[in-house]
Amino acid sequence: MTNPFGEGGFDLGAMLEQAQQMQNQLLQAQDELAAQTVSGTAGGVSVTLSGVGEVTGVAVVPGTFDGSDPDSLADLGDLVVAAYRDAKAKVDALAAATLGPLSNLGGNLGGGGLPGLGG
Repeated sequence: MTNPFGEGGFDLGAMLEQAQQMQNQLLQAQDELAAQTVSGTAGGVSVTLSGVGEVTGVAVVPGTFDGSDPDSLADLGDLVVAAYRDAKAKVDALAAATLGPLSNLGGNLGGGGLPGLGG
């Protein structure tokens, strides 16, 4: 009878060791992301996000908006949303750059390059 895992057999120990290494790399990359911040701007508004996408600050240039004018306040709301979207796009790019090599872990279920699984 032939071994379904190939001639080398199934090395569970090596697979578990590699899985642990990948988990450690992912946790380290997530920590690196969380420690970074990015800002997005629109008009006189700036929104700052952590590297994991949490809003950490919103700033408005003083004197830019009239708090008693409904149109000015509506514009302010639109600019906050636009600044957030700008910052979010930067966070997404940062995450892709930081997690890129780790983003397709498990994506190849035919072995995924793990020892003993032939993929």
